[in-house]
Amino acid sequence: MQKPTNQRENIEKVSNASSGMGVADHSTSTFLELKRKKVHRYVVFKIDEKKKEVVVEKTGGPAESYDDFTASLPDNDCRYAVYDFDFVTSENCQKSKIFFIAWSPATSRIRAKMLYATSKDRFRRVLDGIHYEIQATDPSEMELEVLRERAN
Repeated sequence: MQKPTNQRENIEKVSNASSGMGVADHSTSTFLELKRKKVHRYVVFKIDEKKKEVVVEKTGGPAESYDDFTASLPDNDCRYAVYDFDFVTSENCQKSKIFFIAWSPATSRIRAKMLYATSKDRFRRVLDGIHYEIQATDPSEMELEVLRERAN
């Protein structure tokens, strides 16, 4: 009889933690630097469980490549990221689209997957100006070709 109670307590702890997940001011301002000033090619965010907020983990400069970006995501932990994707349309116009990527690899802890999944919508709403969203559990789900197809 004790086991279901522990599972229920664990679920409640996760949902309580996620419902109070804030967004660090620095996270919002860093996103705006990417969006408006093109200071960053990408921003990787993580949830700081002690502070109960989404914080900036890493930024990539305008010259960094998509490979640099994907290499900055951990193999076995969840992250949120935004990537400023530049491309040329079939009409030969230079365009830019901002992608929100929810990275949740299969090898990450269940608690982390739940925390990131339940906090995603609130965080995503704060980032005004996202064009496309990708949920990826494997690198193949967010290859550069996937972004190209979505952007066109």
